[in-house]
Amino acid sequence: MTDIKTLLVANRGEIARRVFRSCRDLGIRTVAIHTDVDADALHVRDADVAFRIPSYLDADAVLAAAKEAGADAIHPGYGFLSENAGFAAAVTGAGIAWVGPTPRVIEQMGRKDAARDLAVAAGVPVVPSYDVDDDPATFAYPVLVKAAAGGGGKGMRVVRAAADLAAGVAAARREAASAFGDDTILIEKYVERGRHIEVQVLGDSHGHVVHLGTRECSVQRRHQKVIEEAPAPALDDELRARIHDSAVALSASVGYENAGTIEYLLDASTGDFYFLEMNTRLQVEHPVTELHSGTDVVALQLAVAAGEPLPFDQDGVRFGGHAIEARIYAEDAYGGFLPQAGTATVVSWPADARVDHALESGQVVSTSYDPMLGKVIVSGRDRETARRALVAALDDTAILGLTTNTGFLRELAAGPEFAVPGGIDTAWLDRVELTPPDPAPARALAARLWLDANTAASGPFAGDGFRMGAPARPLTVELDEPATPAARVPAGTVARVSAHEVELVLHGQRHLFVRPDASADHGVAAGDGTIVAPMPGTVLDVKVAAGDTVAEGDVLGVVEAMKMELALKAPHAGVVTSVTAATGQQVALGAELFRVEWEGES
Repeated sequence: MTDIKTLLVANRGEIARRVFRSCRDLGIRTVAIHTDVDADALHVRDADVAFRIPSYLDADAVLAAAKEAGADAIHPGYGFLSENAGFAAAVTGAGIAWVGPTPRVIEQMGRKDAARDLAVAAGVPVVPSYDVDDDPATFAYPVLVKAAAGGGGKGMRVVRAAADLAAGVAAARREAASAFGDDTILIEKYVERGRHIEVQVLGDSHGHVVHLGTRECSVQRRHQKVIEEAPAPALDDELRARIHDSAVALSASVGYENAGTIEYLLDASTGDFYFLEMNTRLQVEHPVTELHSGTDVVALQLAVAAGEPLPFDQDGVRFGGHAIEARIYAEDAYGGFLPQAGTATVVSWPADARVDHALESGQVVSTSYDPMLGKVIVSGRDRETARRALVAALDDTAILGLTTNTGFLRELAAGPEFAVPGGIDTAWLDRVELTPPDPAPARALAARLWLDANTAASGPFAGDGFRMGAPARPLTVELDEPATPAARVPAGTVARVSAHEVELVLHGQRHLFVRPDASADHGVAAGDGTIVAPMPGTVLDVKVAAGDTVAEGDVLGVVEAMKMELALKAPHAGVVTSVTAATGQQVALGAELFRVEWEGES
């Protein structure tokens, strides 16, 4: 057995802070790593000691920091090097405990293609698949093209016709190579109305494997999870038991140690379930399992890494209540989910919820890392109680300075579709466009805030709406449009008021109202033929040159930010008259990249 006294977390942000929290409870000394960008980050300040590294993906630098710190163990968190079998082998080879499965199992189960073969051997049902070299005309569409080497929604494309397969494969390969360094692709049947069901498993080095119940992760956009809950609702006891047994059997068949997640696709129309993949690491959504099962998954990981047996068998797991987690992203959910960047001038997290985060007021949010800013997690005696608690918690979440998806999550959690247990499938958000909130109530609050901040409270110039010989004049404030001030501003409203604009959060949604007398340029306007960067990021590809003739909808170039690609298309047919984009170029939000003029236009 290994006595873990000092642990290095090979990660950043909220997951590093989460692991440090369990370490403090256990009396374990903590070590953080950081790049120059993160030198003063919250996870660095949380640790007992910190070391600078050039990159979170620099395995040699991470291992060197662990040795210099005298670390007994390394916890990889998720992302970065967490499922890198070579790094895990280097850690154990250096005599340092690896808080995760063995390198052999990471290699086996971390790849979707190898894991699929092992699932078949274990008798676990898998999704029907096709060989990438087969004739596309023989496929039953739609199909899902996905990266074999990773997860997190990266390197995935739904293809609905044979004519689109080559483009879908090329895009998935490019994204997979960028995210995982491996462009191997799988092609599987795409289930139109599928539910994403997971099972959290734990194994020790003494041959014991248990599950900690199911999770539902069907609320997704572009294959990226948004809201998760435990247990998965609307499963009958027999089906739930079969899914549990399948996960334990597959984990035991490969001698799985530490925490892992078996992911399944449940066909909502047939009730059949299929193995998708195994995540050989801690999951982002592990907090809902902790609340539902009454466990500390990180503490259990550390115990297993130290060689201890699991402290309970399957009958010793006591499930209770319902837990739901919402992921807060720096993105414009009502504007195509485009990543956002900027300074989070004010950050206010809810008091009546568990919040795993690493974001504070004044912090710069860049496009260098994943756009997730934090997770708001609630629980209740049943699903409806937890759902209502989530709505209330998101009402109390406020971030100024940049747009987040908080308001979108609030409306989603409060909506009738999510209120139905198991009522949302994995493609629902790709089919349904939620209506942006009416800005009128927020505008009325902004008018009141502006009036209170910019009107004299007393003296000859105090405004009271009084007119001689007539009823009181109704006050209006010129914002982006005239607005009647609200009678009062609710307690707890988070806002920023200046002479020229008001920024506030209402029901989680950020609103910015700019007065017409503002002298500064607060936005980027593009002419009909000008294509600007819709998000700060990197130009991946430029497909045209000045003088080229293009048709409406032709792709001019591709921009990437936070591992998401966006094709920039010609707004109309014409001639490309200007190309300022270059492959590899870092571009700011609103930067002009292309200009297309109608043919013959001067």
